[in-house]
Amino acid sequence: MTTDAAVSAAPATASAKDRTAFGKVGAFIAWLLWGGPLRAKVTAGAAFLLLWQFVIGPLGPKFVAKPFGVAEAFPTVLSDPLFQSAALDTLTAVFQGLAIALVAGTIVGIAMGRMKVFDRLLNHYVNGFYTMPMIALLPLLTIWFGYSSDARMATIVFAAFFSIVINARDGSRSVPPEYLEVCKAYRAPARFLWFDVTLFSSLPYLVAGFRLAAGRALVGAVIAEFFVSQPGVGMYVLTNARSFKHNEAVVGVLALVAFGLLFELTMNWVMRRYFPWYRREGRGD
Repeated sequence: MTTDAAVSAAPATASAKDRTAFGKVGAFIAWLLWGGPLRAKVTAGAAFLLLWQFVIGPLGPKFVAKPFGVAEAFPTVLSDPLFQSAALDTLTAVFQGLAIALVAGTIVGIAMGRMKVFDRLLNHYVNGFYTMPMIALLPLLTIWFGYSSDARMATIVFAAFFSIVINARDGSRSVPPEYLEVCKAYRAPARFLWFDVTLFSSLPYLVAGFRLAAGRALVGAVIAEFFVSQPGVGMYVLTNARSFKHNEAVVGVLALVAFGLLFELTMNWVMRRYFPWYRREGRGD
């Protein structure tokens, strides 16, 4: 009897240990995924890299980029003068194009929001050009500006301009009526109404438009470099991809991602530092 009882108790003990082990694994997974925003992001990134390295990598050709190869290529690419020059060319063009689009787009957008005649003249054209794919206009831009940096600059301005116009127009329409009534009561000149009241009241909309315009401008710069063969990060990625140097090409792509993240962090710092009254509703962790 004692032997039979010991034999029957052994499976029960083993199953209890299995349940305990599964419970610990489940608790560890829950700790990784729901322990905090940063922990969840790191876990998702690590899982993607492991899947890429050990599952997708062996199934593809040998020249396909893998995380370990990309990590090895990082120092070489970042110290390469050719890549540094390409990054400087792309960022300089993006910043210059954004500056032009911001000034011109703000003026046109506020004019459309405050003057019905401008809105009737330009509304359909602005909405139409905003929805048009940028790459569809590149053949025309190369004819007008040639295969030069001017075509890239025109693409960047075109990509960023309409986002700022639309948001500036909506912002100027949302000015509280009491602000305008006070201006009329004190007979404020038109320049104060436009630049001191309307412009600053539209600032949240302008910030949102500028964020959209920055992303579109970077995309426009890379597409133009592909199409026009201008020196820049886009051309660097394309050249290495065609040479089967995919690790170096992925480093270039990650550099573009870093540019976007750096701009977003800079905008958040500027808003906290100089516009503490501005808060974006519904901001996630």
